[in-house]
Amino acid sequence: MSIKRIIPCLDVKDGKVVKGVNFQGVKEIASPVELGRLYSENGADELVFYDITASVEGRGLFLEVLKEVISQISVPLTVGGGINTLEDIDRVLKCGANKVSINSGAIRDPELIAKAAERFGSQCVVLSADIKKVDGRYMLFTRGGQENTGIDAIEWVSKAAENGAGQIVVNSIDTDGVKGGFDLEMLSAVCDAVSIPVIASGGAGSIEDFVELFKKVPAVDAGLAASVFHFGEVRIPELKKELSKNGIDVRL
Repeated sequence: MSIKRIIPCLDVKDGKVVKGVNFQGVKEIASPVELGRLYSENGADELVFYDITASVEGRGLFLEVLKEVISQISVPLTVGGGINTLEDIDRVLKCGANKVSINSGAIRDPELIAKAAERFGSQCVVLSADIKKVDGRYMLFTRGGQENTGIDAIEWVSKAAENGAGQIVVNSIDTDGVKGGFDLEMLSAVCDAVSIPVIASGGAGSIEDFVELFKKVPAVDAGLAASVFHFGEVRIPELKKELSKNGIDVRL
């Protein structure tokens, strides 16, 4: 079994970390710079920084806030939000990010993943997919989980992997912010469809949810969460100790 990663997610709006439920009703929590430093010092394996309204508002990332976060952390950082072109990717990587997360940009330009992988290397390219079950099928959503694209999500992630995505973040709209556990059925379907690392996002409410995730879907490479870390409901050092006790390899 590979070493499993624990990844806090900083959803940023107007320069502040925010959180909602089922992608709705977001509220401010804290400074991304302070939270990023805290997680970096307390055992996070990586961090994800999403400018959650950049795509909806049709603008670029808050690069100044991003640069501040990067200056305060010592772990790899993936950055997403408003990534629509190779120039956007180049700009973010030049700020010091390690990887770039592409979501709506790949829907607008299905060749973006392949072009990015060719130019920057697959290790820099992360597909982020917002997925919801509709009439028994997993469908790909956009615009912050508000709009059904009509695209079959499993086919979409498979194609992205073929085109050079280095890993996939699977965001379950159904379980996001609900804290009832990860969407294990959906994650299993994605893991069966691709051979690249899969990061599970949406639904973590307790340490037990992470244990269940890695036990029941061992092909998942990492667990990503936001509010349980932001509000101190799950502390990363304790989480990793419990995972290790359950025979799950983590970096302590």
